[in-house]
Amino acid sequence: MLATLARVATLRRTGLLSGPGSRRELWTGRPQSDTDNMKPLEGVKILDLTRVLAGPFATMNLGDLGAEVIKVERPGAGDDTRTWGPPFVGTESTYFLSVNRNKKSIAVNIKDPNGVKIIKELAAICDVFVENYVPGKLSALGLGYADIDRIAPHVVYCSITGYGQTGPLCQRAGYDAVASAVSGLMHITGPEDGDPVRPGVAMTDLATGLYACGAIMAGLIQRYKTGKGLFIDCNLLSSQVACLTQVAANYLIARKEAKRWGTAHGSIVPYQAFKTKDGYLVVGAGNNLQFATLCKIMNVPELIDDCKYKTNHLRVQNRKELIRILSARFEEAMTSEWLHRFEGSGIPYGPINNMKNVFAEPQVLHNGLVMEMKHPTVGKISVPGPKVSCQFPGCEQ
Repeated sequence: MLATLARVATLRRTGLLSGPGSRRELWTGRPQSDTDNMKPLEGVKILDLTRVLAGPFATMNLGDLGAEVIKVERPGAGDDTRTWGPPFVGTESTYFLSVNRNKKSIAVNIKDPNGVKIIKELAAICDVFVENYVPGKLSALGLGYADIDRIAPHVVYCSITGYGQTGPLCQRAGYDAVASAVSGLMHITGPEDGDPVRPGVAMTDLATGLYACGAIMAGLIQRYKTGKGLFIDCNLLSSQVACLTQVAANYLIARKEAKRWGTAHGSIVPYQAFKTKDGYLVVGAGNNLQFATLCKIMNVPELIDDCKYKTNHLRVQNRKELIRILSARFEEAMTSEWLHRFEGSGIPYGPINNMKNVFAEPQVLHNGLVMEMKHPTVGKISVPGPKVSCQFPGCEQ
């Protein structure tokens, strides 16, 4: 016991830890009266045993909201994504840098009894414990939910897996591409007459990270009410199936099998990308008024009262002919000219940007989506900034 207390005291002196966990209080690291610029999760401590993307994305979002994140990595190798590249900045992978800001990394061998003891000591003074190991692996090491609950009943314990804690696939490791295939996302992604396509970013991992982030915050509120922690089961398969939304409902309610539509929409026409003289533009018409406005801007007013296109239902039925007409018109002008014509029209529209244009987009810059940070080994870097901002009464925008 004395050794445990000494080790915790050492961690506090280094600044890694700053106060005891609480069974009842939500905030643990700062006087409650000093709230002028306090972030929503400031004072919350998170012990992060996750690797790769879904878990690190969740904890990074919590860190953006003010939580203190202690990231536990393997001695020597660290998080797998430290080696994922190129590109690298010095010896650092840009992949790793993209989802691991606002964290304090420590290396602990959790297969060693001394390492297990360190993790338990840290858990006892943290509010949240997040891991993404195959079900049963941490329990075998003495770090499962039951083990942590015995020593830290106040902890919100979040387990992120590929397929859930039980069931026929539960012992499979979770990989975004595989989970997006099993969940049906790949089946509905890609050109209409082409092969299934993996989305350009790991949307299944990212969606799972966001679900985990929300569940953890709900768990903290529950802990505030009851003084007790809880167990959160979050997995890739469930997250992605939930995100199928209307595509899943079409099948479950109407038994309508899904298909790939490329950039188009199965239930709204037109709503897709069109090729211009020098690029691509996405345009939609979600109702009859928008369709009429679109036809006027494109100088095809005869389509407005055409019996084949008077309602969205008819436009869906006659999709191919309508898209052929509109596509021919769009190819007559440059993207910039179409953007000028649609400005202020009320029509949803926008160019398909490459990364250079994304980060030159005035609204992206206005929203502060490029964050400059000073990294301890590579110096100043730029990363995508926080997705949400919190405003307090009396603070200037």
